Order: sequence, then structure tokens, then C-alpha cells
Amino acid sequence: MLRVLAVDDEKPLLEELLYLLGSDPRVLSAEGASDATQALRRITRALETGPEGPDGIDVVFLDIHMAGLTGLDIARLLAGFAQPPLIVFVTAHEGFAVQAFDLKAVDYVLKPVRPERLAEAVRRACAQLGRTAAAQPPGPAGPPAAPAAPAGPGVPAQRRPAPEVTIADRSADQIAVELGGVTRFVAIADIAYVEAQGDYARLHTDEGSHLVRIPLSTLEERWAARGFVRIHRRHLVALGRIDELRLDAGTTSVRVGSAELQVSRRHSRQLRDLLMRQATG
Repeated sequence: MLRVLAVDDEKPLLEELLYLLGSDPRVLSAEGASDATQALRRITRALETGPEGPDGIDVVFLDIHMAGLTGLDIARLLAGFAQPPLIVFVTAHEGFAVQAFDLKAVDYVLKPVRPERLAEAVRRACAQLGRTAAAQPPGPAGPPAAPAAPAGPGVPAQRRPAPEVTIADRSADQIAVELGGVTRFVAIADIAYVEAQGDYARLHTDEGSHLVRIPLSTLEERWAARGFVRIHRRHLVALGRIDELRLDAGTTSVRVGSAELQVSRRHSRQLRDLLMRQATG
């Protein structure tokens, strides 16, 4: 069972987040803080008593854009402690995902928050903490928890079952991506190349790019049969989307649409062989 702190300087959003967290059967207590100062005061108390103490906090659900210190600032401060609580960022902005990963965030949830997406973040936190609650099915339905008062003491919440839903590929030909709480399905055939961004991957299409929480190595294995090849530790490319192969002063690069991507030495020969086979049919 998790003890959580939700931090958001917009009261309606904080109350909604507390409501959803309190409705999850894996959450023992849900507290709120409406700014960075309140949050740090409460987290400091938790750190002083230790993770097993009466004031302990297991997970902080943290907004990024707040007055004063940002959520990223708070996470950087916590990173200096031996046993800090886990961090889940909850934000309307997609662009901070890489920084969040660098700060060892458990998850990155986009607003508006969907119950099933928040349930997945709770599952990941349980799994990282090794809590048996991660595998327990939701219990009987009960009345939802009332929103906790900001920065108030932790109180076990009444809860109702929340579904555990992991967004996965809808079919073998598509992959699900999230933006601003909306799930879209992108055809794999539309993806020209993939760029590694920590434990995330950015999918590049002719229409734009999409960030997914899947390591590049996983996509490399999953899409090898679809003609995707690794050309660099940071890039996976659809072989059929390569427009040019360039050799210049001992370096190799490829042009994929308007993007020019470097090919590492270890992948250079294999790529040339594959392109030659493709050209000779």
C-alpha cells in the first residue's frame, strides 16, 4: 500500500488528482500540497522519520510548472538524499520527459489525467517498491475518497476499484502514443526513424514526432522484421525510408527525408550490405 503526496498549484487539478489517487485500492493515504514550499516541508518531515516512519511518503505525484520552484527543481533536490520518495511527474507539457527520466522519475503522466493512465503510474510505483499491492486485484467497490486537504496529515482513504490498463499496441501494425491525455494510434509504416531519449523513444513521421515510453532496444527487436535497422546507439531507421547514403572523410551518414543521421562505425558495413541487397532485389 502506497502513501502518496500530490503537488499542484492549481486547486481543481490537485483535488481531482487526490480523488483519483484516493480511489485506487493500492493507495493507503493521499495528501496534497498546493505549492513547492508546502511540498518540501512535508517531504522533509518524511525524510526525517525515514521511509518506514509514521510520516513516510512512498511516491510524490509532482506537477512541473509551479510558482517559485518547479517540479523539476524539487526532484533535483530530492535526488541528493539516500532514500527519497519515488517521483511521478504529472504535467500538461510533453517536452520535459527526457529531463524527468534523467531525474529517475517512475513515470510521466500527461494532463488531463485519465484514471487508467494514473492507475498504470501507481502500478509502476508499486512494482519499483516491490509492494505486493502491485499484483493484487481491486477489491469490492466502495464510495470514493473525499479529496484530502492540501498539506494535511495522511489519512487512509476510502476507495473504489481503479482499472489497471497498460497502453499497448492496438495491433501489430500500429503503436499507441499519448499527447495531452489523448491517445492516438500511429501506423508503424508511417515511421521513418526512431530516436532514443533515455528510456523513451521519439518516433519521427512525415507529420511530426511522438514520444513513447519504450526503450530503443525494445523497438529494435520488435520491428526488425519490418525493416527497421539500428544505425547508431541513438537511432533506428526504416530501411525503405533511407533516401541517401553518404560517405565523407571516413564517416557515414544517411538522409531520411530532411534529417541527416550519423551511422556509427560498428553499424556502417551492415547497413551498406542491407542497402545493396535491397537495391539488387
